[in-house]
Amino acid sequence: MADRAPEREEAGGAAPAHPVLAGRTVTLRPGRPGDAARLREILADPSVSRWWGDPDPAGELESRLRSGGPTVLLVVEIGGEVAGGIQYHEEDDPQYRHAGIDIYLGSRFQGRGAGAEAVTLLAGFLFQARGHHRLTIDPAAANTEAIRCYTKVGFRPVGVMRAYERGPDGRFHDGLLMDMLAAELTCGL
Repeated sequence: MADRAPEREEAGGAAPAHPVLAGRTVTLRPGRPGDAARLREILADPSVSRWWGDPDPAGELESRLRSGGPTVLLVVEIGGEVAGGIQYHEEDDPQYRHAGIDIYLGSRFQGRGAGAEAVTLLAGFLFQARGHHRLTIDPAAANTEAIRCYTKVGFRPVGVMRAYERGPDGRFHDGLLMDMLAAELTCGL
């Protein structure tokens, strides 16, 4: 599944290298120069900005692509083209250890199974290479397409988080907390 699966830590205790994960049609990879501009275009697409809001300032997105911080942003590539972004964050407290995922795809790539493949690739990496036993994802409660995708991968609804996030309209909207245990990953690649 993974072209490269980094160890828990690089030599000297540094943050782990960003993975490169390849599936049938989707590749998840670290950012390259120029990716931030394309990701900003995708984030500005009405089908994406409806859920994600306005894109981050250009420099901030470039910085996030290079970051080894608590949130790792990877590029979703399909057929050699930047199709979107997928990110994960890790909670390393041993009592609560888990990881969370977020994803967005440009409208041309939505509804074709690419989201499920990308989430499956990243989930497999987080379970196998990073040693997590549970993952979370938290789509807007009204985002039925995303919820259907995540359910296909193996995520289950945990509960509705009322007035969870402020939408692009300035109002608070409900979110759906979903989680998945390692044995529940259902999409095979």
